[in-house]
This record gives sequence, C-alpha cells and structure tokens, in this order.
Amino acid sequence: MGDEATGQDDRFAAAEVDGIDAAGVGIWFAEHVPAVTPPLAFERIAGGHSNLTYRVSDAGGSEWALRRPPLGKTLSSAHDMAREHRVVAALGGTPVPVAPVVGLCEDEAVNGAPFYVMDFVRGPVLRGVAEAEASFPDEGDRREIGLRVADTLAAIHAVDPDAVGLGGLGRKEDYVARQLRRWYGQWEKSKTRELASIDRVHDRLAARIPAQEGATIVHGDYRLDNMILNDSGEVAAVVDWELCTLGDPLADVGTLMAYWPERDAPDVALGMPANLAPGFPTRSEVAARYAESSGRDLAELDFYIALGYWKLAIILEGVYARYAAGGYGNFELNRGLEEFARLVERLAVAAEEIESRG
Repeated sequence: MGDEATGQDDRFAAAEVDGIDAAGVGIWFAEHVPAVTPPLAFERIAGGHSNLTYRVSDAGGSEWALRRPPLGKTLSSAHDMAREHRVVAALGGTPVPVAPVVGLCEDEAVNGAPFYVMDFVRGPVLRGVAEAEASFPDEGDRREIGLRVADTLAAIHAVDPDAVGLGGLGRKEDYVARQLRRWYGQWEKSKTRELASIDRVHDRLAARIPAQEGATIVHGDYRLDNMILNDSGEVAAVVDWELCTLGDPLADVGTLMAYWPERDAPDVALGMPANLAPGFPTRSEVAARYAESSGRDLAELDFYIALGYWKLAIILEGVYARYAAGGYGNFELNRGLEEFARLVERLAVAAEEIESRG
C-alpha cells in the first residue's frame, strides 16, 4: 500500500544505502525493466575508488549492477554516466566481453545523479593474492588468466571505433600530449601537497613523446581487477570504462604494467595485487604476449610505463582527496588514508626512475 501523505509507493521501500534513493530508483526500474519484481535491495559492491557500483536485487532473485558517480563534487568527464553507458553498449556486439546494458537515467531528480544499469555478471574478481589463490588454486590456471589479460587488451585495441559508433568518442591524434595536459590539470585541482617528482615527470615526458602509431579504443584503467572472470578463468566482462576514450593503445599497456608490479618490487602496489600469486606471468611475459597478440612494437614501453605510474599517482591523489572529504560516504573513510598518501609518493618516484631509463 502507498503512503497517502507522501505519495510514496511502499513496494519500493528499502534500507537506506549511501548514494541510492531507493524509492526513486525503484520506480525507475518499474518503468524501464519489465522483468523486475519489487521490492528492490541495494548493496554497495566492494572495490574501485571512483564511480560507485551497486548490486541491485529484486524479490524474484534477479540481479543488476548500477553505476553512479561518487558522492559529493566530482571532476570532469571521468564521471560521465552517459559516456560510460555509450561505450559499454557499443562494445556489446564485439568480441570484447562486457556486461549487457539495461538502461541509462540522466534525470538527477531520480537519484541525485545520473546512473546506468547493466545485467549483473557473477564471477570471481581477483583483487589480491588471497582471492587469486582461493578462486584458482592451480598455478597453471593463474598463468593462463594472466595471458588472457594481455589477449583481451589486444581484442579491445582491435575494435574499429568507427564501426561500432564510437568514432566520435574523442580526438584520435596527440593522445599522450592530451593525457599529460589533462592529468596535470587534474593534479592541480586535487593535490593535497606539492610533489616535485610529479612536475619533473610531466616535463620530461612532454619533451619526448613517441610518435603515435594508429588510434584505438583506450580503456584508460585496464587491469586484472577490472575484470570479472568465470569459474574456468575466462574473461566474462571487462568493467570500469569511465576513463575510456580514443588514442594511443600503448598507453593502456603502460597502465597495465603499472598495475602489474614485479615480484621483487611490490611497494608500488596498493596491498598485494593478485599477480603476485605464484603462477601468474611476469610483467615482461604479459608485455610479450600483448605484442604477439596485437602485432605492436613495444620498443618505447618504458615511456608508457612511466606515464602509467605518473597517471596512477594522480588518480590516487584524487581518490585520497575525496576519501578525506567524505566523497565516498562512510565506506572505509578512515582506513588506510595515510597509506594512500605514501603510495602516491612511491608511484611518483617510480615514474621518475622508469622515465630516466628512456
């Protein structure tokens, strides 16, 4: 029964969850998802430090994933739900594994911010060594998963943006120069302290940008824990497309390498990432597999790894700033803030060390 005083439909009542207006989202589901059986339940999914992801389940046992921007003030197009929805929808008909999209809501009156909804893809996400060893105890399976990470990136870069309707997603030329400008601007907006290494790396990279060979879809934050696997270790879905644009595919390779720490240098990783589990291929093996799958020359890989570390430092500085300001609600607000700050510093130093080898 509805509440006559408020006009609220009791079918959409739910426990309060930060970032979700249960009544508004419930009504949107009823109007846009024919198979939904109210009431809905919402759960914030762990992992990720930018756009927020929630599991939405209904009384009939169906599940969806809902994506919305972080709570509070956000920066630039990284939190553009319509753009992210457009990318995932366009890739749905390609060899790139993504979650099927359900719909987009741009009316901020519904939930306080735009959001989009996808089918919920179940499967292990390997965020750390413990998850990798528990989900895939066999070292041979873990090695194959690592090689699939490289193969899937090559598949993303093989998609013709124009053929799938993404030719206008961004400028195709001068990608690295634009990235350096964009992320240096983000640094100026979100930094909580001065780090001279960020400035030096920016200047050195800007002075020796390699010639860009072709333009592809660029994920922008490509890494193992932005994949949902199935029980056999195949890639069920690549997720978190919020930084996707068009440009130099080798920038994605550099980002992946930055997220794939060497076993003798794990101090530039947050926690213990899954690739440190025995069996996973080394960074150089993953790079070689990508070169084989894509046919691309990785002679300038150190430049792109330095760019990846530098960009990751800036991204995490923004995360650190938003955590400190309460931009993620009550989720882990006081956990690991100082470790985040130190990691930003270590990443900036690593970027400078790798850049100096070029």
